[in-house]
Amino acid sequence: MSVFQAIFLGIVQGLTEFLPVSSSGHLSIFQNLFHIDTGGSVAFDVMLHVGTLFVVFLVYWKDICKLVIEACRMIADLFMNLKLALTPRQDAQPKQYRRIIRTNYRKFVALVIVSTIPTGLIGYFGRKLIEDASATMLVPGICLLITGIILLLSDRVENCWKIPRDVSWGEGILIGIAQGFATLPGISRSGTTIAACTFCGFERKFAVKYSFILSIPAILGAAVLELKDLVNESMTPSMAGSYIAGMIAAAVFGYISIRIVGQMVLRRKMKIFAFYCFGAGALAIIAHIVMLFI
Repeated sequence: MSVFQAIFLGIVQGLTEFLPVSSSGHLSIFQNLFHIDTGGSVAFDVMLHVGTLFVVFLVYWKDICKLVIEACRMIADLFMNLKLALTPRQDAQPKQYRRIIRTNYRKFVALVIVSTIPTGLIGYFGRKLIEDASATMLVPGICLLITGIILLLSDRVENCWKIPRDVSWGEGILIGIAQGFATLPGISRSGTTIAACTFCGFERKFAVKYSFILSIPAILGAAVLELKDLVNESMTPSMAGSYIAGMIAAAVFGYISIRIVGQMVLRRKMKIFAFYCFGAGALAIIAHIVMLFI
């Protein structure tokens, strides 16, 4: 894989990771269409995701800092409650336990954890299916059509007002399941999770924020699962240069796309991406059929 091919795939990853058009689907389509061979490199895949992950931290760093601080405080309160529970009382007064989830940011932390569990389970047990689905343009093409339908429906949702304190645990689980299914190439992670949030009644700005912050544990978890393969992978200086170039391209174009999608969700213009998904999906299916006869 050349530097230019790595940059091209980095641009595709950066644009499609946050735009609701499926990064995995587009990477699979372009690699099959242009015969770009990454050699099954785990390192390249990880570095592309590091580039887009950096963008999430850059855009939402204030929220992420607050979430980390509140998570630490929640852990401290849990230990204080445990200590209180194990300490015998000398009087008959009831023990005054600390309330763990008492702010919007603490509820946000808990919801991210709840949503991440089903995502992790689906991603872990469905890895082989995902790998097989990425080897052809047919599955990404069909999944892009499904993504288009999901985006069209999300624009039609009217009652979007919920902030963290209003979200139920069941809704958090449903969003995690939606993100888990979005590991299929062609099913957009951002599009599916944002749509799932709006279907559950999330305020649209919060839906975008929740979707992108929820991607952090998903991407980190996927990287951890690939570490065992990464250790055994050899890398030459030229390969490292290509991978770094791809990562930088993913970060730059990821920043552009994350800004675009936020505005499009608020203006309920996701139908634009839906029509794109219909076109891209149809072309991928046609290309697959044509390649069968070549």
